[in-house]
Amino acid sequence: MGSGKSTVGKVLAEELGYRFVDTDEEIEKETGKKIKDIFKEYGEEYFRNLERKKILELSKKKNLVISTGGGLPANKENLSIMKNSGVVIWLKIDFDTFLNRVGNDENRPLLKEDINKLKERFNKRKKYYSQADIVVINDNTKTVDETVKDILENIKEKLILF
Repeated sequence: MGSGKSTVGKVLAEELGYRFVDTDEEIEKETGKKIKDIFKEYGEEYFRNLERKKILELSKKKNLVISTGGGLPANKENLSIMKNSGVVIWLKIDFDTFLNRVGNDENRPLLKEDINKLKERFNKRKKYYSQADIVVINDNTKTVDETVKDILENIKEKLILF
């Protein structure tokens, strides 16, 4: 959440000639409800099941750059699906950057948690995120284009065949 997945993902997709897909946007389109309303009406577990179905569906398609919600890869099964179907990239930010970027966003249901609980969730997710194929720091020191350039250079290294 707040790492720049959508912004960077759109530029990366354009550079690669791929289509950009945001799992949250797809879920909102299919359900006709905002994510915050899904959480409120049905709970987090229901939403996580929708995410799992969406990543399974998208993993079968080619030439996509997929931006996921922050909780989607923080699940062993989802992360496995992602890693088996493409190159997984973690846009890494620290907790303070996260808070500065999304701290006042009312459309993010998990931000209503106590700050300590939020930080705990943030840190727990790192064990999953750290399993990404590529890790790119996306703090406020680089432009979007510089971040995309870093990703493209790393992808080329991952795609070299011997």
